[in-house]
Amino acid sequence: MRGKDILWPTDFSDTASHALRYAVEMANLYKVGIRILHVVPRPMGDENFMILAITPDELAKSMEEAAAAKMKALLAGLHTELKIDTRIRQGDAIEEIVAEANSGEVGMVVIASHGYTGFAHFLHENVAEAVANQAHCPVLVVK
Repeated sequence: MRGKDILWPTDFSDTASHALRYAVEMANLYKVGIRILHVVPRPMGDENFMILAITPDELAKSMEEAAAAKMKALLAGLHTELKIDTRIRQGDAIEEIVAEANSGEVGMVVIASHGYTGFAHFLHENVAEAVANQAHCPVLVVK
């Protein structure tokens, strides 16, 4: 754990922002940096059906640019002396977060849970639960 970054995956929601406070506190405690990760889902579509006016690659690029703008705004409001590393990936959120967590450069993951229960829990994929089960490092799940 010591000497390795804290990974904070974000979807830019209020719940994720709440978890950021914990990530900053843990990073200050262990005197390490924060690695911020946002995963852009791959767009689904087939150019042969001409449903999309733009190609899936163009849509993905647009989504990445929007995420980069949100990341820049987030960093502008983050007043800390900590080393901050930002990454935007494209793909499945669980796969990308777990890959980053298990890269050997991350000492802990601080991730938000939206706290769905009952039927809503079955309708929404629980990213925090999957990351906690698959990551090789400690995972702090924040509600």
